[in-house]
Amino acid sequence: MENQEMSFVAGIPTLDIRAFTEGSVSDHAQFVADLGNAYRSIGFVAIHGHGIPDKLIEGLYAQSQSFFGLPLVQKRAYARPETNNQRGFVSMGIEHAKDSEAADLKEFWQVGQPNPPADADMAHFPVNSSVSEMPHFNRTAEQTFEALENLGQTILRAIAIHLNLEEKFFENWVAGGNSILRAIHYPPIKKEPETAVRAGQHEDINLITLLVGASASGLEVLRHDNTWTPVTALPEHIVVNVGDMLQRLTNHKLKSTTHRVVNPPKSEWGKPRFSMPFFCHPRPEMRLDAMKHLVPDGEDPIEGPISAGEYLEQRLREIGLASK
Repeated sequence: MENQEMSFVAGIPTLDIRAFTEGSVSDHAQFVADLGNAYRSIGFVAIHGHGIPDKLIEGLYAQSQSFFGLPLVQKRAYARPETNNQRGFVSMGIEHAKDSEAADLKEFWQVGQPNPPADADMAHFPVNSSVSEMPHFNRTAEQTFEALENLGQTILRAIAIHLNLEEKFFENWVAGGNSILRAIHYPPIKKEPETAVRAGQHEDINLITLLVGASASGLEVLRHDNTWTPVTALPEHIVVNVGDMLQRLTNHKLKSTTHRVVNPPKSEWGKPRFSMPFFCHPRPEMRLDAMKHLVPDGEDPIEGPISAGEYLEQRLREIGLASK
């Protein structure tokens, strides 16, 4: 395929991943360079050419909307607080941004790893919930999980090359990792909200996040000049951003960018918003200590040593999903 210059959609770089998976040697190298430059600067990129079937994504969106349309008492029957709210239904008013007391204006459904490693500590891998009213919901969610996990692996291969690591460095950590697929519902706004945001400004916990579209605008990214840029990717794009785990691991060479979801104009308060992020996590035992070759000689790492499991537990407490 022809080597094409990186384009931009709504202020973030846009890349065709086929340059990496199907292109020439120069296409492959250019994709790695462009991805690395994007992640060292703004921390977000829109990916197309990923090959995930529209039918799969559309099916999960449709089933998610049907689930969120159930009466609250039925949805609450699928709450799983004993999993640190990492499986099943999480109702409005529970999650909040780190260092914020204002609850996000959303409810969501969480699906975890359907294929845990044979040697995994199953305390980190609760069984996914099934919804009796919707017999196909769980299988569709797990199929989408698997497709996004595979895409995440491919992107992490390019990231590894950019970081001068062996291409498959992340493979054994992320295949069967503690990732989460989240279907989010931001209900219609029925009265003057207490804040201007549906989800407070935050950085993601994980290695990378893959965001599969959204039914309405609202996502904003904080740029280095301290201004907010709205991001509404085209339907065929998946927005992929760096999370705090990868930022720690790379000694902040790759940026975990602050983002938020703002309320729509008052004329659109009556419309719900749906989105579907896939939070790509490694296995809990992976160390997040800064890579030695990314720490300048004579300097200490920016952040201290910790495992992925320990870090996840810490962050889940900070955002209200795990008990203190």
